Amino acid sequence: MRFGLLGTGPWARIAHAPGLAAHPEAEFVGVWGRDEAKASALAAEFGVRGFADVDALLAEVDALAIALPPAVQAPLALRAAEAGKHLLLDKPVALTAGEAEQIAGTLTARGLASVVFFTRRFLPELAGFLADAVATGGWVEARVDHVGTIYDEGNPFGQSPWRRESGGLWDVGPHALAMVLPVLGPVVEVSAMVAPRDMTHLLLRHSSDAVSKLTLSVDVPPAAAREEACFFGEAGIRPVPPIPWDALGAFRSAVDALLGAAAGGPASPMDAGFGAVVTRILEAAEKSARTHTAIQVSVP
Repeated sequence: MRFGLLGTGPWARIAHAPGLAAHPEAEFVGVWGRDEAKASALAAEFGVRGFADVDALLAEVDALAIALPPAVQAPLALRAAEAGKHLLLDKPVALTAGEAEQIAGTLTARGLASVVFFTRRFLPELAGFLADAVATGGWVEARVDHVGTIYDEGNPFGQSPWRRESGGLWDVGPHALAMVLPVLGPVVEVSAMVAPRDMTHLLLRHSSDAVSKLTLSVDVPPAAAREEACFFGEAGIRPVPPIPWDALGAFRSAVDALLGAAAGGPASPMDAGFGAVVTRILEAAEKSARTHTAIQVSVP
């Protein structure tokens, strides 16, 4: 499958570009970015073309991998879907549920495959843990702390304007939701509270009547950083084990999932439709924190 890459930032350099270049079933065609010079430089690094025009790149590929801020990604993803391209999207898909749902609907209507790169969900250790948790059942509670800082020295993501503006809710919140939703089921009610240092606390009621509590931040003091998740239920207390970080391995699995779906196999459970569900919950959380009320969420 011929792939184009949209984006030239740290995530494009760390995962997308080397992942596309290394995948045996992907032909890496070229790169487009908002900064033409950066797109040309990244393309040259991997021996592909730099494109100054998105439509010119679309004309050369079957699929796009997108590593752009969500507000930039959403209209370009819709444009690519309307042009008949399969999509490997970054999370969150968009900053509004309406935009995310329009992308998902267009992909479905045109019979196109999609995957949202919820990175850890593509690591086999986490996939195996969640599959076992789903099979076990009987869970009544989950807690996820995804709390750290991107503003320490040398962290490339600390220079990201959209992360500074949208914070941990939109940056690491999708990862936390991608972990609890398959185990506890759809979210029907959201309550959120924000505190200093970009700390967001979410209380979610699921359709199973289970409740999950998520604590999210990308701006805590380093000594307070933690990444922990645990499920509680009839089987007892089951913490998610430490999982080695492997961005390139996860990206390869995401490409595999997209290729399989595009070839007529099952849709990825982390497709654009799932990405739209996550966006709807995050949007409800933002509204809850702003209005100091619980927000009902419709189950698709």
